[in-house]
Amino acid sequence: MIVITRYSVSEADVEAFRADAARAVEVLSRRPGYRGHRLGRAADEPTLWTVVTEWDGAGFYRRALSDFDVKVHAVPLLSRALDEPTAFEIMDAESPTPPAS
Repeated sequence: MIVITRYSVSEADVEAFRADAARAVEVLSRRPGYRGHRLGRAADEPTLWTVVTEWDGAGFYRRALSDFDVKVHAVPLLSRALDEPTAFEIMDAESPTPPAS
């Protein structure tokens, strides 16, 4: 499954947001079932950011949220996300092709 959280981040807050996102992902990455993450910013709207994490399943993600370090270091960031659905079941996937060297 993937978890997609989106954030509205002013230019003045970008460095703090990136630091908060890095810390959140770091503690989440220690939890069972974590597969990886991506941090992105909208090309056409630079104040819109996203943190995407991938998990072995919804149960792994939900259990990760109950971990003490996650509550302290990730939940504060997650609580600032735009209020919209965040957890998505993967229905079809293809591994991305690496860029040519």
